[in-house]
Amino acid sequence: MEVMREPSLLRYLRWVKKFVKFSILSLLCLSFAILLLILYLRSQPLPETFVKQTTTIYASNGEVLDTMHRGENRISVPIQEISPALINATIAIEDRSFREHYGFDWKRLAMAAYVDVINMDMRQGASTITQQLARNLYLTLDKTWERKIKEALLAIQLELNYSKDEILEMYMNQIYYGHSAYGVQAAAQTYFGKDAKNLTVAESAMLAGIPKGPTYYSPFVDFERAKSRQKLILEAMERDGMLTAKEAEQAYAEPIKLKQRTAENIAEQAPYFRDYIANLVKNKYGIDEEKFIHGGLKIHTTLDPVMQKKAEEIIASTLPKDNPNLQAALVAMDPATGHVKAMVGGRDYKTSQYNRVLGKRQPGSSFKPIMYLAALQNGYTPLTMMKSEPTVFTYDNNKQYIPSNFGGRYANAMINMREAIKTSDNIYAVKTIDFLSPQKVVEQAKSLGITSPMQAVPSLALGTSPVSPLELNAAYAAIVNKGEAVQPIAITSIEDSEGNVLLEEKTEKTRVADPVASALLVNMMQSVFERGGTGYRVANELNRPVAGKTGSTDYDAWLSGFTPQLVATVWVGYDKNQKVDDVKEGYMSKKIWASFMESALKGQPPALFDMPAGVVSVYIDPASGKLATEHCPNPQLFYFASGTEPHDYCTDHIPADHQAPTPLTPPDSSTFWQRMGSWWKPEQ
Repeated sequence: MEVMREPSLLRYLRWVKKFVKFSILSLLCLSFAILLLILYLRSQPLPETFVKQTTTIYASNGEVLDTMHRGENRISVPIQEISPALINATIAIEDRSFREHYGFDWKRLAMAAYVDVINMDMRQGASTITQQLARNLYLTLDKTWERKIKEALLAIQLELNYSKDEILEMYMNQIYYGHSAYGVQAAAQTYFGKDAKNLTVAESAMLAGIPKGPTYYSPFVDFERAKSRQKLILEAMERDGMLTAKEAEQAYAEPIKLKQRTAENIAEQAPYFRDYIANLVKNKYGIDEEKFIHGGLKIHTTLDPVMQKKAEEIIASTLPKDNPNLQAALVAMDPATGHVKAMVGGRDYKTSQYNRVLGKRQPGSSFKPIMYLAALQNGYTPLTMMKSEPTVFTYDNNKQYIPSNFGGRYANAMINMREAIKTSDNIYAVKTIDFLSPQKVVEQAKSLGITSPMQAVPSLALGTSPVSPLELNAAYAAIVNKGEAVQPIAITSIEDSEGNVLLEEKTEKTRVADPVASALLVNMMQSVFERGGTGYRVANELNRPVAGKTGSTDYDAWLSGFTPQLVATVWVGYDKNQKVDDVKEGYMSKKIWASFMESALKGQPPALFDMPAGVVSVYIDPASGKLATEHCPNPQLFYFASGTEPHDYCTDHIPADHQAPTPLTPPDSSTFWQRMGSWWKPEQ
């Protein structure tokens, strides 16, 4: 019997039905698999990454002193701080569908895959902005299918975890623009010397074209090629409705003003100070090298760029050009705050990076004020008299110490403390430390901020224990602060890349000496610049009240001193044991100090050293040490702690026909202040 066959149409329909069922099932399975993949990717954390950002060091006025990046200069900024024109230009040329896709562009991907299969390699790129970000953050640049798959998966994760604006912000802070500039902010500053938020449409279109080939399209390398790329981007922006044809034409015609690259070769400012900052960041504040260089820190410092420049120029012009081995160091602080305003560690940073402000040398007689401060708090007055003559001192089981005055010059008479400070009399100084004990002087020095080890021996009075200029400067700041010590501060605050304050330094004052004793010492230190004083050679260069003390050894020349607004220390000498010519080279420490103080404070009216309560002033006859009368030929105004001034009148110069001495009256303080206030006149 003949078997009836199923009609072909029916078989076809049954096959179609099975296929549809299979397709629907496959689509459901695929959708479910995609959903599971999305849920899995959403639950997985993105790989950890450390985006290297440029650390910036700022001067006290906000001026950038330095940027730390070691070849990867990046300053991250929020998307609100990026020019909208640059954002549009980047989207137009890199990923016009960025706002619509979910991590990758299917059309571009299909086209790229087709080209790659035809050519049997990975020559065609189809990466979206999100994929490029994933690759830059987490992957290598290898052109393999494995890397492409990872890139796609990471792109989806980025889209799931971040908004489009967040992705765009990360991308534009990540990509490379050439010449060590990573991210739009560093690029805008590198090419145009401005912030990314201030870029014009023309500048934005040129900048957006660089990442495709940072060397090839750099306007520094080939400006015409960069202009050609700019035109292509402007046309893309016009195509996508971001610009009108007229706006695109105007932007292309706009002259491009590039930043002068010669500025990169300008000598770096304050190099020794910057090294000092780096040392503080890593060793004092415990911030590691990687975070310091690439953490995007904002380090705010106390440096005054104007004072710093003047200090550098004065040292360069004063030191002889034909003697490159002679070195100098200078450090200046605001005594009220401890803020370091200027620091020069040597004459040529390129030749030697050794910071002599931190180096320890014998301070010579510039150490004496520390000892005299102790003396004033232990029974001495400015009028304490001792004889200046060759003297042999015995200490520690019959050890002998035989100091001498410079040039073998002695008064061979009784002199007071003011005269001893003025002329830097060594005999008076050693007699003083012998009275106090060397240990008491060591303790006084430590309280003022001297941290270097000191030997408690008689020669300490003459500065034989090495200290750094920074230490001595801090000690002098305590003296002018009427006995209140302040720690030197070079960094006021450090912020991380997100603006969080990591640390903040504030001035802390510590009472370490009696204010009256400190003020009396300041007054006597002014005599150093009077006729006969060791600083008199530069007195004519100073047009304001100053106080200080010179110091010299066979190998060192110092001057440390202050006004109420500024305390500065200068050292001149050789790194290796080469003697200093006191007449010529020793003079340079005084010259540098005086020139700097006048230049640094130019435009500021002279400030007076005021006296605290508990101080009295009287005229003294220096020969007798008694109260001066109208007949004394050389009366001098002395200040004393109340109750320690002399009460007997000098009778040595009173004529025989006079019955009673007529005392000299100290000047009225208000009149004196008015006279001093009108002394200074601003330059016309």
